[in-house]
Amino acid sequence: MIHTKVVKFLFPEIIHSRLRDFYLQFRAKLYSGDQFFCPCCLRYFRIFLSGGTIQRHNIICPGCNSAERHRLLALYLENQTNFFEQQLKVLHFAPEYMFQKRFSMLPDLDYISADIQSQYAQYKIDIMNIPYEDSSFDVILSNHVLEHVLDDKQAMRELFRILKPGGWAILQVPLDPTLDKTYEDPNIVSPEDRALHFGQWDHVRMYGRDYKDRLEAVGFMVKVDGYVRQLDRAMIEKCRLDKAEDIYYCSKIN
Repeated sequence: MIHTKVVKFLFPEIIHSRLRDFYLQFRAKLYSGDQFFCPCCLRYFRIFLSGGTIQRHNIICPGCNSAERHRLLALYLENQTNFFEQQLKVLHFAPEYMFQKRFSMLPDLDYISADIQSQYAQYKIDIMNIPYEDSSFDVILSNHVLEHVLDDKQAMRELFRILKPGGWAILQVPLDPTLDKTYEDPNIVSPEDRALHFGQWDHVRMYGRDYKDRLEAVGFMVKVDGYVRQLDRAMIEKCRLDKAEDIYYCSKIN
């Protein structure tokens, strides 16, 4: 199989996207079935694939590459928010391919995606210095981004600043529930040491149970929503969700 980086180098982005789509469509047909359901690409499969930084069995959707956290977010947006029902201006940081493709086609969304380096984002934007006016967006999505950011408190302040009063954001991070406080050390800089201490070579911290406090410190009202545990066991298994993951639903009061 040709390595992804080689494909990106050899082909322009539009061709790379089409090749990716073709490959995912082929793989979706190959693994088609009725045992598992992906709420991101809305397809059924006989099995999910293995994957993850730490290899896990039966977690990656063959049709869109979603993992547990993506499928939980898709269900939450569908069932617990107004995301698919109202006209909203949305800013999506580090857009996942499957979400950007789907969300950008929704007629009621004014959808903008951004990232400092993602090949899929529409705009190159530093989350610590966002070039939009105060109160610009109804919704902000950021799924496993802040753990990469050197000054996450500045990033949180920026996200709060550009959110409209009455708006909401979902700000997910990898989190170790055994930690009282977030673990970070600016002296840990090598990829090997970061992987050892923070779980991945490009992470700069491991969040603990104080993550909610960090968000509230910049002004957010935070609801730690155990939505996944409201679902029945059959649904959790069918969508292959992590029943320990909480949704961090952050709002800005009027």
